[in-house]
Amino acid sequence: MKKWIIILIILGLAGYAVFDFVSTKKEEETKKEEMITATQTEMEVKDDEEEVESVPKGEVGIERGNIAPDFELETIDGEKVKLSDYRGQKVLLNFWATWCPPCRSEMPDMQKVHEEFGEDIVILAVNLTDTESSLQTVTNFLEELDITFTILKDMDTMIATTYQANALPTSYLLNTDGSIHNIAIGPLNYDLMIKAFQEMY
Repeated sequence: MKKWIIILIILGLAGYAVFDFVSTKKEEETKKEEMITATQTEMEVKDDEEEVESVPKGEVGIERGNIAPDFELETIDGEKVKLSDYRGQKVLLNFWATWCPPCRSEMPDMQKVHEEFGEDIVILAVNLTDTESSLQTVTNFLEELDITFTILKDMDTMIATTYQANALPTSYLLNTDGSIHNIAIGPLNYDLMIKAFQEMY
């Protein structure tokens, strides 16, 4: 009888040891799964944070330091471009019209800057096309002055309104991160443009 009791005790202890081993194993696996999930979540959060950090800081607006409002317009040749396409480059965003004498006077200097610093500086000249007598008038003017920098057509003056370009010419000088470095109302000459670009980042 004692022999059977001893055997039962041994079997019980062996069974408990197996149960304890299996339970411990399951707990370890559960902890591993939790750690993996936690790590994945941490990585996902980090990725999200990196995406947020890649977005330019600052509010969107038209004041100095603001991120310039993005927009999409067609070039004079019909190609669609966005302002954000030029992120990473210094941009001169100019609002103009052919009937505006000060606009006409600054165009040769803008062309000179474009020819000398075209790879480092982008000139986007937004024509208030809705105020022109015809699109041909704009084309003729550009051919006359041999303008080769990018001309955009603001067909309904919506972008000019967004940027409050009430007086022409109006220029926004944008840093490489898309923020507004400065605003110029009135014509810019070559020296003023170069000075501004040297101050920008």
